[in-house]
Amino acid sequence: MTSIFRTAMGDAAFERLHPELQRRFSVGLASGEMCVGRGVMDRIWHGRAAVKPFLAVGGLRNILLPRTGRNVPFAIENVPYTDSYGRETVTFVRTFALPGGPRRFDATMVHSPERNCVLDYLGTHQHLASDLHMSAEPDGSLLIRSGEHRFREGPLDVRVPELVGGRAEVRESFDERTGRFRIDVRVDNRYFGPLFGYRGSFTAEYADVRSRGVRAGLRPVREEVRA
Repeated sequence: MTSIFRTAMGDAAFERLHPELQRRFSVGLASGEMCVGRGVMDRIWHGRAAVKPFLAVGGLRNILLPRTGRNVPFAIENVPYTDSYGRETVTFVRTFALPGGPRRFDATMVHSPERNCVLDYLGTHQHLASDLHMSAEPDGSLLIRSGEHRFREGPLDVRVPELVGGRAEVRESFDERTGRFRIDVRVDNRYFGPLFGYRGSFTAEYADVRSRGVRAGLRPVREEVRA
């Protein structure tokens, strides 16, 4: 068994990543490791005023970030588990200690053989599913680009149109000089331009997930089986 990320990328591409990134994205049931990153986001930004209602609605279900800030303490929890449908799942729960109270941006990821990519379920109820395509850059960093988005609620299963959808690009690298991971996230809309993003750095600690388990409140409230 390999991690869902190595499976999606393939061995050759995965092994072009920096060794520290290889370890971070080997978190899974096979490795038995979980990873917690802690650091600071230098900047959390928004696009123009027209996008703020969109961000506020997403924030109700821990999707997107409705606030901005600088030098914001940050944590990310990557914990593998088997979901109620028997799929290996890894949490990507990000917590931003913003003024006025913390904000979370939740995601859970599985490998989708049908779609040949990592499937990213966003939010507390997995209403939004996004295809993620991952590649190794020449410098050993990881580039993640989102593809098609789908909205699911009860019998409803629709492709999110580009008019309201966002295209995400995530770049993660390891800075050997500082011993920190660096991350830069940007989400754009084809018609409205930049929506939001953040950039900063963090350190990572690893632990045995079999002894730690998945803490309360980390898993989504509702799980979606449709890929």
